[in-house]
Amino acid sequence: MSVSHAQLKAFHAVAEQGSFTRAAQKLFLTQPAVSDQVRKLEERFGVLLFHRNKRSVQLTDLGERLLGVTQRLFACEAEALELLQDSRALHTGSLTLAVDAPVHVLPQIARFCQRYPGIQVKIETGNTDESLARLFSYQADLALLGRDVDDERLFCVPMRRDPMVAFVSHQHPWASRGQISLADLDDTPLVLREPGSVTRQTLEEEMQRAGLRIRSAIQVEGREAAREAVVVGIGVGVVSAAEFGADARVCALPIVDCQRHLTETLVCLQEQRMRRVVATFLEMVLEEG
Repeated sequence: MSVSHAQLKAFHAVAEQGSFTRAAQKLFLTQPAVSDQVRKLEERFGVLLFHRNKRSVQLTDLGERLLGVTQRLFACEAEALELLQDSRALHTGSLTLAVDAPVHVLPQIARFCQRYPGIQVKIETGNTDESLARLFSYQADLALLGRDVDDERLFCVPMRRDPMVAFVSHQHPWASRGQISLADLDDTPLVLREPGSVTRQTLEEEMQRAGLRIRSAIQVEGREAAREAVVVGIGVGVVSAAEFGADARVCALPIVDCQRHLTETLVCLQEQRMRRVVATFLEMVLEEG
């Protein structure tokens, strides 16, 4: 029994958009047409792919598994289309990067965009776990990770290696200090990133190694939220030295006895490595390295 490509495409759009209406807009179809395609797919195989109510649709367990298949299917379809549509010269196409910290790859992206203006580049930010998840679900072509990875499914290019620094607001008692030690952070109110943040994991490992206690003043998601929490005096933040940037509201304090460094690694799926747009971006990075 064959499967209709149109029905799978309708299912995939609804699953990704979380809505029949948004899926219809993406596919340039009417909402009833999309609903009909999904209904026919379900009826043909006697299955239920979505739980439906008036406000939203949710995938069933089978729907979740089918989404994993269609993500691979349409990633391959996009790759074939790219190959056939003048992608060899990189006149058209797209490149999506899932990154934990855009600052580490923005210079390369700028040069790539200048050299290949026909390629639409998209940056999606998140912590390392989120970026890696996007890569494995074919929602990104490349991922920039804040830690080394050992996975035979990935092709890895090391980008940089930087120390961690603490940072405080200018009103903090430490603002006039030139540096601190890990012992200074013992039981000190800290602004911690979300679980999955490599910065947080590295700090926790260093403090544990030194036999010191971590005290959370607040947990926030993302670097910007962490910085704002430090600015208003909630606690002390920790970040990669390369990501500290220029912000007159805070000052950086090197951690003199911190042994661990934060790395940045650019990765792609081995199976995607030879795609022209991916290979070209990797070549540009390797040339500069």
